[in-house]
Amino acid sequence: MRNQQRWVYHRGEGLRTFGVEEELLLVDPETGLPQPLAGTVTEIAAWHAAAWHSGDEPRTEGPEPAKPELYSEQLEIGTSPCTTTSQLADQLRRARLAAAAAAKEAGAAVAALATPPVDFGPLLTPDDRYRRIHDRYAHLVDEEFACACHVHVHLASPEEGVGVLDRIRPWLAPLLALSANSPYFQGVDTGYASWRHQLWQRWPMSGPSELYGDVEAYERTTREMLASDVLIDDHMVYFDARLSRRYPTVEIRVGDVCLDVEDTVLLAVLSRALVETAAREWRRGRLPDPVSTVVLRLAAWRASRYGLGGELLHPLSWRPAPAGEVLSALLDHVRPALEEADDLKRAEQGVARVLTRGTGADLQRAAHAGDPSLASVIVEAVRRTTPA
Repeated sequence: MRNQQRWVYHRGEGLRTFGVEEELLLVDPETGLPQPLAGTVTEIAAWHAAAWHSGDEPRTEGPEPAKPELYSEQLEIGTSPCTTTSQLADQLRRARLAAAAAAKEAGAAVAALATPPVDFGPLLTPDDRYRRIHDRYAHLVDEEFACACHVHVHLASPEEGVGVLDRIRPWLAPLLALSANSPYFQGVDTGYASWRHQLWQRWPMSGPSELYGDVEAYERTTREMLASDVLIDDHMVYFDARLSRRYPTVEIRVGDVCLDVEDTVLLAVLSRALVETAAREWRRGRLPDPVSTVVLRLAAWRASRYGLGGELLHPLSWRPAPAGEVLSALLDHVRPALEEADDLKRAEQGVARVLTRGTGADLQRAAHAGDPSLASVIVEAVRRTTPA
């Protein structure tokens, strides 16, 4: 997703391109303790990428090399823009495997865990911007260690992007529930399926956004946030969905990093279908649901608390309903877009799989059963993060 030159505002023929960014935890493969090795691992990963591509030929399509994140115990991996779901799935697997190989050379392993299960003190990545963030937000940063999944979906124009943002708001909480993968934090079972979401809500610029109506209102909101001098820069507009400042995309940021790569693919498929559906509604002049941000926060809280193991707020009634019923409504809502992308079967099977098997949070709790050390959670996470 860092190949900025490939992204331009246009609506060509065919499918919207999409891409994914994932944050991974670096851990000791034996103890499970997080390891501050991101600098070493990214150097190894960059060397591998350079060795893989040499000569004067243009680089073939593939995942982007891993890069550091806020903490030295984190990595960010990502895909290039993809057209088909099979391309996206292949790039995600390759990105995870490449990160795992580089981590192994550094004496670590990668785990797709949205919060660290064990107690430790994270180490800030040595970077001027990260130091400024820590100086501004103090202890909030010390306790905010979390790994997310961000899905980018291509736009035809900023105007379309704002129309999309206004119309996908009701459906973001179900995506959070589907991706929930952070029940443990610093040695404690939080009781939540996504504790990452609760941590993230402490940032003053996070959560659901208001209805905008047009690009001018969106930009005015951003200017007012920056004028408050609470944000370091415009990259800190941490809403659940936003217009990317680097690419002509809608960036859906609500999800935990998923334990299983197929769950990440499902999240991306549903996100692209939501964006396409919302864009069509915007072009037809269909008004967005005027639901308040207060209710959207309540919906996200339910998703964070229960994942798919309890009732969610149904976006068509804003009343509690079984998670399976809400996901069925989501599939119905985006069905035409899924069919046109040839993604319907994969989406239906993916939703059925997660409803039957459980979310990443459920898998973590199953791995922890009978093991008070939480080491089994991390061992299982490492195994699932890098598929064979």
